[in-house]
Amino acid sequence: MTATRAEVCAVACAELFRGDGEIVAAAVAGMTPALGARLARSTFEPGLLTTDGGPYLTAEPVPLGAPAGDVEGWLPFRDHLWLVLNGRRHVWLGPSQMDRFGNCNISHIGPADRPKSQLLGSRGAPGNTRINTTSFWVPRHSPRVFVEKVDFVSGVGTDRGAFELRGVVTNLAVLDFATPDGRLRLRSVHPGVSVEDVVAATGFELVIPDEVPGTRLPTAEELRIMREVLDPKGIREREVPS
Repeated sequence: MTATRAEVCAVACAELFRGDGEIVAAAVAGMTPALGARLARSTFEPGLLTTDGGPYLTAEPVPLGAPAGDVEGWLPFRDHLWLVLNGRRHVWLGPSQMDRFGNCNISHIGPADRPKSQLLGSRGAPGNTRINTTSFWVPRHSPRVFVEKVDFVSGVGTDRGAFELRGVVTNLAVLDFATPDGRLRLRSVHPGVSVEDVVAATGFELVIPDEVPGTRLPTAEELRIMREVLDPKGIREREVPS
């Protein structure tokens, strides 16, 4: 079976949960990481804790857009804050800007005293990046997102004391910070994407290994689970069109 770009991205997100064990998957950055978290729990990370997208910890991974089934726990916002302070989450952020060290901006674009665009505000990004494992989802890889310098540091990067920036999944590639100085490195490219495509869509110099592999493709079983169980309505294709 041929996988779509959205399915490749979802599996790439799932892979970043590998080895996490029994912690909360706070995949709040979009439908693709949410699908990845639920796919990881359905396959190689059964101990991962997933929610219905709201306050309920569910006994089984919930299909995208479906109500919670059997509920194992209630996770109100105050308990989320406890988990943040104690590093018991793997959180996903959707940066509007990111630099080569993973400093990310979700606050505003332009000068602080006269921004061009007002965004979410920093919200939980400082605590998440300083205390929790953090990954990033970028559905449109472009030089507007990957910039030399962010307009505001909402979440800290590897040069400012980030706890663990696990990786970055975009519609073009998978990237990580596994370099001696913590700079962003190209880890793999999705099918149909070249290294040159990723370089052209990035506003700073990436670390490029001598050989860049292709991103892992979904197995037949992973495709079945995504298509028949976790996302039968095909919501994943809206975020990353084929």
